[in-house]
Amino acid sequence: MFSNPRESGKFISANAEHIKILPEGVEKFGAELAKVINSGELSVENFGQTAVHPTANDPFALDWIFVVDTLNFCFWSRENEEGWKVDGYTGYYALCAAINRAMKEGIDISNPKFYSTITEEQLSKVLRSDNDVHIPLFKERLRCLHEVGEALLKNFEGSFENVVKKADKSAAILLKIVVDNFPCFRDQATFKGKNVSILKRAQILIGDIWACYLGNGIGHFNDIEEITMFADYRVPQTLLYYNVLEYSKELLEKLNTGNILENGDEMEVEIRGCSIHAVELLKEVAIKKIDKDKIINSILIDHFLWDFRRKHAQEILTMKLPFHKTFSIYY
Repeated sequence: MFSNPRESGKFISANAEHIKILPEGVEKFGAELAKVINSGELSVENFGQTAVHPTANDPFALDWIFVVDTLNFCFWSRENEEGWKVDGYTGYYALCAAINRAMKEGIDISNPKFYSTITEEQLSKVLRSDNDVHIPLFKERLRCLHEVGEALLKNFEGSFENVVKKADKSAAILLKIVVDNFPCFRDQATFKGKNVSILKRAQILIGDIWACYLGNGIGHFNDIEEITMFADYRVPQTLLYYNVLEYSKELLEKLNTGNILENGDEMEVEIRGCSIHAVELLKEVAIKKIDKDKIINSILIDHFLWDFRRKHAQEILTMKLPFHKTFSIYY
């Protein structure tokens, strides 16, 4: 059983000791988000559509999304270290490029019959880099592929499409099915004695399906607004940049001196939980200011925040707005 990420975020924020959500920053940035939505710059039609992503017309798209989001975690490197690269891309986009390259090379990487038993040597070939840097947590990625592949073969006739169809167009039901059947997506913690759920990868999986199919067909969910933002280690930097979040002096010192936070550490949970609640508050402000023919949800806001951090990486680094460093399969 898992708690709702939205309620978890609210609880974490209310009890956080190291992070504040600043109402003035929420109001100001929420109004800016509304302007971006009203202009058409931010919408399901144009967000997340990059050269490395499949489109709804690609017959392999759904299986591609599931494999990528099974492996979509922990790409960070320290500021003075070279990161893992594939075809010139870094981070998540490098993963997308690696899966695309494998498919072009005839590797059956989107087939659970293949990846449920994929070997270290085979996965090393799929994830080989442009440089001598290896992808972090390689053995954990191998384990995740085995785990989800075996579960698909055992419980869903070897088809991720069957998983999505079982949810009957409900994002909330699909979230539960994913978390119940695939343990590597079960992103939870204990905070102040209470079980809380962040569920970053499980939620981004649903968000990616919705985005790829533009909310149509197999990507249509009647309750897509149930999905919150995807609490990672980069989006909080944008929330700091816009003065939506404020970190305590103790937390800033810990992050700026390069300390690694353990997954489940109180500070780590606060960063992720407060990010979820902050985006919910931003959404509330934006909803009041957008045109009637526009839509806004936490998925769209998350993508704006994530893209902004990527586009303004050097400025954010210069401003010493740190990201928290955690080795984890959950984000």
